[in-house]
Parts: sequence; C-alpha cells; structure tokens
Amino acid sequence: MLEKENSSDNKTRKSSLEDNKDRSENDLLKDLTKKPAVYCKDLVKDFEIGDYIVRAVDNVSLSIYNGEFLVIQGPSGAGKTSLLNLIGGLDTPNSGIIYSFGVKISDMEQESLTTWRLLNSGFVFQNYNLISTLTAEENIMFPMNLSGVDFKDQRKHAMKLLANMGLSDRREHLPFQLSAGEQQRVAIARALANDPPLIIADEPTANLDKKTSQFIRDLFKELKNNIRTIIIATHDDYLISLADRIISFEDGRIIQEEIINDIKN
Repeated sequence: MLEKENSSDNKTRKSSLEDNKDRSENDLLKDLTKKPAVYCKDLVKDFEIGDYIVRAVDNVSLSIYNGEFLVIQGPSGAGKTSLLNLIGGLDTPNSGIIYSFGVKISDMEQESLTTWRLLNSGFVFQNYNLISTLTAEENIMFPMNLSGVDFKDQRKHAMKLLANMGLSDRREHLPFQLSAGEQQRVAIARALANDPPLIIADEPTANLDKKTSQFIRDLFKELKNNIRTIIIATHDDYLISLADRIISFEDGRIIQEEIINDIKN
C-alpha cells in the first residue's frame, strides 16, 4: 500500500513539473502573440572591473510595443545605458533573451547583429558619437552606405534630413566646427538615416542650451506622432510628458512602472 502511494506521489510531482514547464512556455508564447516590438526575458549583463564583477542589468524582463514611447528614469550608474545597448543590439547579454521585431538578437554573431542593427535601430547618444573625420553630411550618409544604399540616394536623403534639422548650411562642416546642439541634431539625423522602426536615445537633451533642447524635444514629439517605437533614457520633464509608459530603473533593476497610455490595447 505504501509503495503504491509513493508511486502515486511521484506521478503527481512529475505531472506538476510538466504542468509548470508547459505553463512557463505558454506564458512566453502568450507574451509573444501580443506582438511586442521588443521582448526581453531575464536579461543579465555583467562587466569586469579589475577584480570585481559589476552587474549592470540584473534579471530584467520587459516588453515594448509598436508605437510606444517608453521613458526610462534612474540615477547615474543605475544601468540605463547598458539596458539600452542590449535592447538596441549594441551589446549582448550574459544571459537572457531578446526578441526584436520577431528576430532573436540576443545570441546573434556580431556580423549578423551589425547588419540587423543598421536596418532596425537608430541610436542617439548623449555625447553624439559623430565620426570626427567626416562632415555632417557624410556622418548621416555613413549608415546608409553600410546598408548598401546608392550614393546618389544617400546624398539626397542626407540633404533632406539636414534641412529638417535646420542644418543645410552646415553640411560640409566637421564635428569640431559644430556646436553641441548642432552635433546632436546631426546625430539624430544619422539615427533616422535608414528609417529604422526603433529609435533609442540616451539623455539626448543633456548639456544642451534651452533653444536646442526645445528643438530636439519637438523632434521627438514629431517622431511619436509618426508612430515610431521610441525608448529614451532621460530626466527631461518635457520628454517624460510624451511617455506612454515610465520605468524607474535602479541598481540594474526595474523598481517601478507607470502606464500613462496602454499602447498594446
């Protein structure tokens, strides 16, 4: 009688484990059928600093939906930039998965990831990251050149983007000949060059004068109105006011989430 009961218990436990596995897989499929633009599950990113390992992203799961304007807030050193780099394919996680527009990018080889990034994500960096030896026009043409766009089309599109940024008369200037605000506008134009569905910005209005900051805020408002998917780390109150969702990030983790406009419904 005792042996029969033990056998029954074992079957019950086995059934329970299988149910949990099925439930976990079903939960994943359920999340993906909602068609998020970006789906992150259990992301971990560590950096070695001397004899220490710093965990910049600590077991983060996140879904970002098509057309969503997502703001990430948090103190310096919280891991915001590391998270943005993972989502945009500039870096790969130590563990966890990332699907972006239906493609699993978390375990891509660097060459494939570079190609994917060129076509799918545009980055706006706090420090602009323009190529110092290229003119404003050439910086904007650079990602189009890498993705194989015809030279004449590159130049035509770069001129259009420069005009939109109010920089037509700066097209032949090198970065050091441009003000900080002008450099950031060139950087935004570069991010838009291949018309990517995802725009990622890291403190895009930091350290800029009031007039330029307002110009860039208006650009992001226009991008939002054009139904772009935008992920932005910022402390700028105006940019925060555009958010569909605000995430507070601290010590590599999401500690709070505020939904203003539930974009997925």
